[in-house]
Amino acid sequence: MRGLSPVRLVPIRAWMQRFALLLLILAAFGLIVLGKADTVVVERLRTGLADTVAPLLDLISRPAASFGRMSEEVREISALRLENERLREANGRLLQWQEVARRLEAENLQLRGLMNVTPEPSLSYVSGRIIADSGGAFVRSVLVHAGGRSGAAKGQAAIAERGLVGRVVEVGERSSRVLLLTDLNSRIPVLLENSRERAVMAGDNGPRPRLLYLPSRREAAQPGERVVTSGQGGVFPPGLPIGETVLGEDGLVRVSLFADFDRLEYLRLVDTGLAHTLTEPIPGPQRVRQRGRP
Repeated sequence: MRGLSPVRLVPIRAWMQRFALLLLILAAFGLIVLGKADTVVVERLRTGLADTVAPLLDLISRPAASFGRMSEEVREISALRLENERLREANGRLLQWQEVARRLEAENLQLRGLMNVTPEPSLSYVSGRIIADSGGAFVRSVLVHAGGRSGAAKGQAAIAERGLVGRVVEVGERSSRVLLLTDLNSRIPVLLENSRERAVMAGDNGPRPRLLYLPSRREAAQPGERVVTSGQGGVFPPGLPIGETVLGEDGLVRVSLFADFDRLEYLRLVDTGLAHTLTEPIPGPQRVRQRGRP
């Protein structure tokens, strides 16, 4: 069969180029009319076209998805390598501290044996969720969902995740009330960890309790010195972390507490088996007003 000669194709190409825009407009208009006239046909046509093109699109998208997964794996491997290096360094430091701790433990046992030191009582904990906060202008206390049935007792220390927050002053069958360290009625015997000076931490309803009965010399309470419980009076076991010393705006030495009192959710009530010295209940708001508190 003889094909069209190049001479005959030239007028056809020229005609197509001249009327291409008009033909496209007519085709679009025809599709619009067809879509309005019979939507079922258009929908079937569109669905069939999508089904026909779907395998091709899936084939094209696979290399891109594979490349994306490979890039993600390369990034993860790089991050894991860096994390592995950090963990190795941390593990080396921990092993060094482990050796130091073992030597100190052995030395401590020898010294305790030479001095005939009485072993400290074992600690037991009762955990409970804070179910009410009665903080106000006069009283700073919280209600914990752990009472006498769970092993809570009056005088126990209440500890949060980062440090001491108060002591148990009232105990019921299913709940206990904890007087916070910031309360005006709170008095805690404490120890400055570096200087070994003893003091009393007193709350004043502010966020930073003050230290009372400190020695007059200035080096007795350097800013940033850790404050822990001293264990005097049998109220708290010794060594519970409380906070760090800071110099208040009023010139008094105060304690910046480790525990975040604005985000307390769970507390552990510590029982050491020691004799509790707390014998008086917490004063209520009316009693505080009668004392002339502001």
